[in-house]
Order: sequence, then structure tokens, then C-alpha cells
Amino acid sequence: MRMSIRFFLLAVALLMTAPAWALTLNQAMGALPEAKAAGLLGERPDGYVGVVTPQGDAAEIARLINEARRAEYQRLAAENGIALRDVEAIAGKKALERTPAGQYIQLNGVWMPK
Repeated sequence: MRMSIRFFLLAVALLMTAPAWALTLNQAMGALPEAKAAGLLGERPDGYVGVVTPQGDAAEIARLINEARRAEYQRLAAENGIALRDVEAIAGKKALERTPAGQYIQLNGVWMPK
């Protein structure tokens, strides 16, 4: 009986601290360059980051970065009276151009080192 109470209390404590394990946008932004250099993430032509190698926090970093990018793209589209997909395409083109050699970009749905 004592063991199950201890286990229960430990489980509750772990669940209560679980949000502390999640990345913040600032942490994701800080981790992005290293994740791209390691080949975990790459730039897509639609202006978003994609997961090249699903390891560690790659998917969470991509999700947070992409949420922030989408919000900014939506703001720019509304501010300039243009379609979101046009802002995404312009941003994607610039991101692909700025990607350093050796890092991953997606072309025609295929990940490749630039």
C-alpha cells in the first residue's frame, strides 16, 4: 500500500512538472541554428522549417518556429493586402537563398544538402 501511494505521488509530481520540459519559442529560436547545422531541420520552399531527421526536439523546434513564422506571414499579408501563400513563397525563396552550403533544403519534396 505504501509503495502505491509513493508511486502515485511521484507520478503526480512528474505530471505537474511536465510543462517545464516543453520548449519555449525563445529556446526553439536558440536551438534552430544548431539543429539545422546538425541536419535535423531544413528550410522548405513554402517559408517553413521541416524535419529532415526526426531526433530529439527537432519536431518541437519546427512546430514552434513555424507557428511564429505563420503569425508573422499572416500579419505581413494583411498589412500589405496580399495572399498568405504569396508571403510564404517569398519567405521560402529568401530562406532557401540564405541557407548556408551543407545545410538541408527541400526541393520538389526531397531533402538535399545545399
